[in-house]
Amino acid sequence: MNKLLASMVAGLVATIVLSILMMIKSSMGIMPELNVIKMLANYLNASMAIGWLVHFLIGIVAYGIAFTILHQLVPAQKPVILGIALAVIFWLIMMIVLMPMMGNGMFAIGMELGPRPAIATLVLHIIFGFVLGYTAGRLISRSAA
Repeated sequence: MNKLLASMVAGLVATIVLSILMMIKSSMGIMPELNVIKMLANYLNASMAIGWLVHFLIGIVAYGIAFTILHQLVPAQKPVILGIALAVIFWLIMMIVLMPMMGNGMFAIGMELGPRPAIATLVLHIIFGFVLGYTAGRLISRSAA
């Protein structure tokens, strides 16, 4: 399996894990206002299904390509560290660019929930990055053997 395919499969696995955590968060009633899928759907003026599709495309394609590039630039670094670093970079982009575009202000301050949305999404991104890096690392090392 080549590095790009391995990274995209890892993106799929990480997106599934993230999606499960997001559903658990919602079912527990923790910050119901923070529904990234709904925000995406509303921003795109589309259905929730399109919001989910975009969520998965970002996780698989954008993260898969970005992880492959980062892994080629810094091949000596552990894949888990690369995955977490990449996820934090994407989190910053989300907080500085995407949240304001969706009308929630930088770091989601417009949601009037204090720092909780920023912290919650950072934690979820770190978990995502760990799963991405771990899975990609395993798949890449397995194919290299």
